[in-house]
Amino acid sequence: MIEAYDPCRTAVMLIDPYNDFLSEGGKVWQRLKPVATQVGLLDNLRTVIASAREAGLQVVFVPHRRWRPGDYDAWDHPNPTQRRIQTQHTFALGTWGGEFHTDFQPQAGDLVVHEHWAQSGFANTDLDMRLRQHGITHVVAVGVLANTCVETTARFAMELGYHVTLVRDATAAYTPEMMHAAHELIGPTFAHAILTTTELVTAFKQAPT
Repeated sequence: MIEAYDPCRTAVMLIDPYNDFLSEGGKVWQRLKPVATQVGLLDNLRTVIASAREAGLQVVFVPHRRWRPGDYDAWDHPNPTQRRIQTQHTFALGTWGGEFHTDFQPQAGDLVVHEHWAQSGFANTDLDMRLRQHGITHVVAVGVLANTCVETTARFAMELGYHVTLVRDATAAYTPEMMHAAHELIGPTFAHAILTTTELVTAFKQAPT
């Protein structure tokens, strides 16, 4: 049985909705496109966010660090993803690729938290503080990538005591194997619920008013 989500206690965390990830012409969209198309990522993200707002849930934008000149240059050990960003200038500040997808723009009442440097939206940001100040106990993680920033942010949320929901078809990764790992191998070790978009929207509609 799928539990109902109290709109006063639940937030949808939209992770890294940048043009470089989600739009034609984005620097990494072509790598993501086959899986994203297969699961209906963009339509499902639109549905999740619209349904969350309709139900009165908190929507939180959890963005990755937008590349600036000099990022990671003097670091002792940037991780492999940061190395790629260092050379590809993914999500570069002041560029179209570093802007949010046109369909996923913050609205009045949404939260936009500090940018994360690595894969957790909680590490070295204000995400936890702002969720707690809004009385949030349950988080739903959507966005990209399923096996990196979504997984790490959601796992960190569990470690901090939040109830965590993953959404199988409101995220994507570069390969089906990565998606399998995120939802069949790794997710079940920490997530309290792993749902489809349809199941999540049904739960939102059952939420107490």
